Amino acid sequence: MRNWILFFIPFLSLGQKDSLQLEFGGFLDTYYSYDIDAPKGEQKLPFMYNYNRHNEFAVNLALLKAKITYKNCYASIALQAGTYVMDNYANENVKYLNEAYVGTYLDQAKKHNIEIGILPSYIGFESAASLNNPTLTRSILADNSPYFMTGIWYHYNPNSRWSIGMLVMNGWQRIQKPERSAAPALGTQVSYKPSSKHLLNWSSYAGKEQYAAFSGMRWFENFYWDAQWSPNWRTILGVDLGIQNTPDGSKNWWSPIAITQYQANSQWQMALRLEYYSDPHQMIIATGQPFATWGSSVNVDYTLNKYFKYRIETRYLSATESVLNSANSNLFFTTGLVLGF
Repeated sequence: MRNWILFFIPFLSLGQKDSLQLEFGGFLDTYYSYDIDAPKGEQKLPFMYNYNRHNEFAVNLALLKAKITYKNCYASIALQAGTYVMDNYANENVKYLNEAYVGTYLDQAKKHNIEIGILPSYIGFESAASLNNPTLTRSILADNSPYFMTGIWYHYNPNSRWSIGMLVMNGWQRIQKPERSAAPALGTQVSYKPSSKHLLNWSSYAGKEQYAAFSGMRWFENFYWDAQWSPNWRTILGVDLGIQNTPDGSKNWWSPIAITQYQANSQWQMALRLEYYSDPHQMIIATGQPFATWGSSVNVDYTLNKYFKYRIETRYLSATESVLNSANSNLFFTTGLVLGF
């Protein structure tokens, strides 16, 4: 989810071209969600990691971010809090750093750069900071693929159409490396813009991951096409494909998704999402039964001004097994007020 954007405001500039520059931004995502099944536990569903509190006013994610730039070098740090942090960083000792990295450009044209540290994920089109996501809640495939990575990222922009990235990292959404003797995980990203209105993206991951007491190779691919057909209509088509080695052989999971967004005017937006997630061997989503779930959602957004947006969404899930709070279906409503600056 590399593509999330905060709104930066120049805070300090000393001198001219080669001066030290400091920018800062912020994001605050408040919400209320009601699940018709009225779950008894703290989380609505165990495989969701955003907006996952029932009948409770909460903060999904609060961020404060600062970026320092000097000549060809830069650094970024973002502090975070909220239920997103509680759900996604449960196994990490470092919980309150959303990102912390140092970067440098390797050439004057700024076509090559390297970043090292805690980085936003390069996988997918939905990010933790939801202001620019077409839907309020995250798709199942987004919630069950990495939101962040820790490692080194090399990025190359040969021209305005192509973008190529290569990563060496600690593992699948890891800050600390769980197995010190394991080789680092590897990742790649290739983005292509045939025009200003279309984006094709392919991201891949390969690394050893734990499955029960066994450590086996995981291969993962993410593809999506983001198309802005007109000022009013936008569609996103995507698919995740994964394979995990286990003592019983290779097991796979996959998830297609389609989102259509309609912008009536500068203030009103609507989006429809259709999704499916199949994990029959529970490589990613451990429910005790084969996981095969269809989902649909409709959301309406109202932009109050350039900093604030109000969002409301209805979402329905249907499964082949009783994996949705011991049921085959689930319906819930979520509403939120978002600030981004």
